[in-house]
Amino acid sequence: MRRSSEETKREILAAARERFATDGYDRATIRAIAADASIDPSMVMRYFGSKEGLFAAAAEFDLDMPDLGRVPREDAGTTLAGHFFRRWEDDNESLRILLRTAVTEESVAERMRAIFAEQLVPTIAALTGDTESARGRAGLVATQMLGVALCRYVLRMPPVAAMDRQEIVGWLGPTLQRYLAGEK
Repeated sequence: MRRSSEETKREILAAARERFATDGYDRATIRAIAADASIDPSMVMRYFGSKEGLFAAAAEFDLDMPDLGRVPREDAGTTLAGHFFRRWEDDNESLRILLRTAVTEESVAERMRAIFAEQLVPTIAALTGDTESARGRAGLVATQMLGVALCRYVLRMPPVAAMDRQEIVGWLGPTLQRYLAGEK
């Protein structure tokens, strides 16, 4: 049975996401991904050009940032924390791939930085009206969100992994609030 070009790309991306998530970037191979997708490895290269190109497509992630201007300013941190955990738990594969791989692969770390810079910085700039401090604030928000994600979803540290979403949002929200709207 022949697949359309779009179906083939979707199959390759699904296989790549699974393989990158289980094997990591370094151990995942084009041959293994192609075998998982039941295609010839040359097709992977045809559609994505390289392992790096395939990874970039597989790890594309939209944080789907909430409009923090629609919530009371004092609730921005809790809103963002709740949103982050919903996004992580609804589609954790892409974020998990990025997080695991970013610590060992510079090109992936750059992709992670770009996602947060392109998506989080404008949200914070809109909330604070201060584009000058938005990058620093976004960096601090990212340290908290990614640190908790690493401990909760990758390392599965028992105290953090065992907390329910509301409890962890309750702890993280006030910290994010300070970074979002507090004074330096």
